[in-house]
Amino acid sequence: MLNNKRILAVIPARGGSKGLPRKNIRLFCGKPLILWTILQARESKYIDWIVVSTDDREIVEIAKDYADEVINRPAGLAKDTTSMIRVVRHAVKEISRAHELHYETFVLLQPTSPLRTSHDIDCSIESFFHNDSESLVSGFHDTIHWSFSQKRKFLVPVFGWELIKQRRQKLPSVFKPNGAMYIMNIECFLKRNSLYTEKTIAYIMPKNRSIDIDNEDDFRFAEYLMNEQFK
Repeated sequence: MLNNKRILAVIPARGGSKGLPRKNIRLFCGKPLILWTILQARESKYIDWIVVSTDDREIVEIAKDYADEVINRPAGLAKDTTSMIRVVRHAVKEISRAHELHYETFVLLQPTSPLRTSHDIDCSIESFFHNDSESLVSGFHDTIHWSFSQKRKFLVPVFGWELIKQRRQKLPSVFKPNGAMYIMNIECFLKRNSLYTEKTIAYIMPKNRSIDIDNEDDFRFAEYLMNEQFK
């Protein structure tokens, strides 16, 4: 079923970052952070073409030897406030213009999720196509019902006092996206302008591989977990 599918991997990596400057090229367990994601995509048995979207020359130099293509992202799409939707739209449209081959599906792989594996990528692609879905989002199960807001100086339970009284094990779990993978039909994405539809399914990853690196603490913890994984 998957042999006739044309699948594009989009890896967005801008040069700037407020939380952790230059994080996409910082050495993570001996390799630039972005390189882990490119190599995971290369190990996938389903991805046909890997494109890196960036505004940064150093990222271009790292990516050009491993990715199939590097797209120069306009400065206007590399701001802190730029939505991922706009970045992906630019990438898939550039590929569509430049290639005669038609890609019908994209896999969005963010470099800040280095603990995903090529096995995760392949399993999520299989799940996407086998479940008649329009998009897939990776994430993990978590409990949020012991959450509080603060009113003046006092804590107030967000979901009411009844749930606070229950044991954590009895509380319902929720699905939280982890940013590691998004898969979507390109035509549907361009029409909906969203990564989510009424037919979005989940790919569940363990919480300890769901870190999305945003700051120094995230980076150090993810590096610790990666080292533990390969012991």
